[in-house]
Amino acid sequence: MGHRRPLIVVAVLALLLITATIIWEYFGVEEVSVVGSTHYTDDQIEDMVMTGLLGHNSLYLKLKYRNRSITDVPFIERMDVTINSPTSVTINVYEKAIAGYVKYLGRYMYFDREGNIVEASTEQIPGIPYVTGLNFDECVLYEPLPVEDPTVFSTILAITQLFDKYDISADRIYFSDSGNVTLYFGNARVILGTMDNIDEKMMKLKNIIPSIRNLSGELHLEEYSADKDEGYVTFEKDQ
Repeated sequence: MGHRRPLIVVAVLALLLITATIIWEYFGVEEVSVVGSTHYTDDQIEDMVMTGLLGHNSLYLKLKYRNRSITDVPFIERMDVTINSPTSVTINVYEKAIAGYVKYLGRYMYFDREGNIVEASTEQIPGIPYVTGLNFDECVLYEPLPVEDPTVFSTILAITQLFDKYDISADRIYFSDSGNVTLYFGNARVILGTMDNIDEKMMKLKNIIPSIRNLSGELHLEEYSADKDEGYVTFEKDQ
C-alpha cells in the first residue's frame, strides 16, 4: 500500500494537469465583441472586464459574471457578459444617458436628461455638450442640478438629440436668462433664439456649419423657418 500511494498522487496530479490544460485550451477566448460603448474603446472595455490570469477563459468568465453585472465604471450604467461559445464572448455596455455637463470647482459635472448629476470627472468627454448660462449654487453627485427652471433639461435633451440626428457637434450651448439658446462653434456663435421651429433650424444649420466654423461672428437663425427662408438667415462678422 505504501508503494501505491506515490503512484496515486502522481496519477491525481497528472489528471489535474490534463484537466487544467483542457480547460485552458478549450475555453480560451479568441473572439470578443463589445456592443454599445462610445466613451471607451473596445480594447479598454475588454481590459476592464477580462482581468487576471484567467481573464480570457470563458468558463471562468461564465462563473465570475453569472447573474452579475459590472457597475463600477465611470459613465457606464452596467456591463453584462454573455458567453456565446467556449471561444467567443460578448460584452454588452449600457452607458449612462448623459445630456450635457457643467463646470464646478474645477471638475466636469455630467448630468442626465432629468438634470441629475451622474458623474464627476477631471476628464472631458468628446461629443458631450458643455452647457453654460445655468444658475446654480452647488453641484452634488447623484443629486439634481439645482436650477430655477428644471424644464431646461428637456430642452437640452431635445437639442442633443437633434445634434445626433443632423451630425452636429457644438462646443457649447448657452442659455440666456430669458431661455434663448446660442450654440458655439469655435468663434462662431449661432443664435437659435427660442425652440420654435428648432428641427428646421438645425437642418438649416447642418448645411451652414462648414462655411462658418473658422469664422468669428454671429449667425442669426432665431427668425428662421422653412417657409420663410430668404432674408431670415444672416451672418455678422465680428469687427
